[in-house]
Amino acid sequence: MDLLIGILALACLSSFVNPDAQGNALYALRKSLNASDIQLADWNPDQVNPCTWSKITCNSDNDVISVTLPNMGFSGTLSPRIAILKMLTTLKLPGNGISGHIPEEFGNLTSLTMLDLENNHLTGEIPSSLGSIKGLKFLILSNNNLSGSIPESLSSLSNLTDLQLASNRLGGKIPKQLFQISKHNFTGNQLDCGIISSSPCASENAGRSRKSRTGMIVGIVVPLFAVLLLGCFLLLFMWKGGAIGNRHEVFVDVAGDVDQRIEFGQLKRFSWRELQLATDGFSEKNVLGQGGFGKVYKGILGDNTKVAVKRLMDFESPGGDTAFQREVEMISVAVHRNLLRLIGFCTTPTERLLVYPFMQNLSVASRLREVKPGNPLLDWVTRKLVALGTARALEYLHEHCNPKIIHRDVKAANVLLDEDFQAVVGDFGLAKLVDVRKANITTQVRGTMGHIAPEYLSTGKSSEKTDVFGYGVMLLELVTGQRAIDFSRLEEEDDVLLLDHVKKLQQENRLEAIVDCNLERKYDIHEVEMMVQVALLCTQSSPEERPAMSEVVRMLEGEGLAERWEVWQQVEITRKLENERLQKRFNWGDHSINNLLPMELSGGR
Repeated sequence: MDLLIGILALACLSSFVNPDAQGNALYALRKSLNASDIQLADWNPDQVNPCTWSKITCNSDNDVISVTLPNMGFSGTLSPRIAILKMLTTLKLPGNGISGHIPEEFGNLTSLTMLDLENNHLTGEIPSSLGSIKGLKFLILSNNNLSGSIPESLSSLSNLTDLQLASNRLGGKIPKQLFQISKHNFTGNQLDCGIISSSPCASENAGRSRKSRTGMIVGIVVPLFAVLLLGCFLLLFMWKGGAIGNRHEVFVDVAGDVDQRIEFGQLKRFSWRELQLATDGFSEKNVLGQGGFGKVYKGILGDNTKVAVKRLMDFESPGGDTAFQREVEMISVAVHRNLLRLIGFCTTPTERLLVYPFMQNLSVASRLREVKPGNPLLDWVTRKLVALGTARALEYLHEHCNPKIIHRDVKAANVLLDEDFQAVVGDFGLAKLVDVRKANITTQVRGTMGHIAPEYLSTGKSSEKTDVFGYGVMLLELVTGQRAIDFSRLEEEDDVLLLDHVKKLQQENRLEAIVDCNLERKYDIHEVEMMVQVALLCTQSSPEERPAMSEVVRMLEGEGLAERWEVWQQVEITRKLENERLQKRFNWGDHSINNLLPMELSGGR
């Protein structure tokens, strides 16, 4: 009897010393997320039963089955201790600032059906242990910094219906079974050179061809002519499908009467009639703008969704159809919060159209120079955000896409503004996929005068540094509100180019004269000075001396600008002294400088 009483007492004491394990695990999560008392005020460590806490759902047995914490503003990491929640079915923490790795212990959440960690700062590899969660239906890990390869173990998740891995830093091959998932997105990674090259259709076609060849060998004898004909047909079919020649799969059937597919993530294929109705017959009153490849129309779909429809011109001419396929290809691969997202496309025997979300605040250029009555001007804070958002988009295109993507027409008119006035870089019609193993020589210079880098204009050779130059000019547009070329300045001075105009005023320490008067002095002059410095570093005549966009991002965030600017000033002083020395050496008369200038301009630049 004494022994029994002792055992019961020990059990009671143990229960008292060790509070509810679920509450402990969730409170550990709160601490690891660096959650404030305001964010999760009722997550009280002294209240060991978490079923009354906010954002927590329990079943009738007081088992925690759901933890939902979207857009809370956390800044910490994920605690592996929540892996003890064996009945947890839903874990959602999207839109936070969570960093660190996804714990390997998450594979112990055997009841989980939804894991949503989208839009965070998670790093490291996707744990292979997630392949142990057999009931998992939704795995949403887009817009993080995850690296490594996609675990083969995910192929065993037979219940998975939605797999979102876009906009990470994943590499290697995609397990072919994952293409069978009804909804999947792998874009914006470095998977097989950034483009899905191991597509399910190609694999299936190759598999069918192998089975056919095996059948012909072990089966009945077929007439030689039929065998050759079938073999040629299969080879042609496989080549078009991308199984031969290491091509990525692009199915675009312009006839519109057969199976039409395009292997670029989750794009919608619109009918011509649908877009015709949306744009009121492509009415001129709905034209939002016009570029080198066509017009852009405002449209309203049948479900009242507002869209921008880009109608390409002259696609039957050389490069037209190629331009369409290139734009679809690149926009589908490049997924970033500061890049314009492609919704879908439409092809007919006579038309090529691309469909984007409608940006209700239009472009930065329109907000700087074409403001309609009642619409607010861009304040200085918004201009800084536009500068940083655009820089991050270009950094992604140059340094996180493989092969890298060069925009080739960076300017305020091609930077759009979403409903929150966040920068969204658009117009990939002029962009170019660059294979770093090949020379980047183009036969046709594309871009807008005043934004084109001198080496690109003179040689036709483009690189990511040509985008850096255009970005620098765009920064000057943000500061001044002016166009890159303004012939009205000829009346007062020789500086038609905005860049030359700003350089002169900067050298004269007249920054106040540079700033857009519409800002009405509501800005920080030191921030203006920093932005002008970044712009001048980006627009140096030598592409090798321009910073990479990752450096630009850091400088805009306050890191490394002072040091780089000091070096630049020393170089400029040296150049100025050298020019003065040459001028004195060849100063033979009053007209010597005028005679020298054409010779300098005619030389290599």
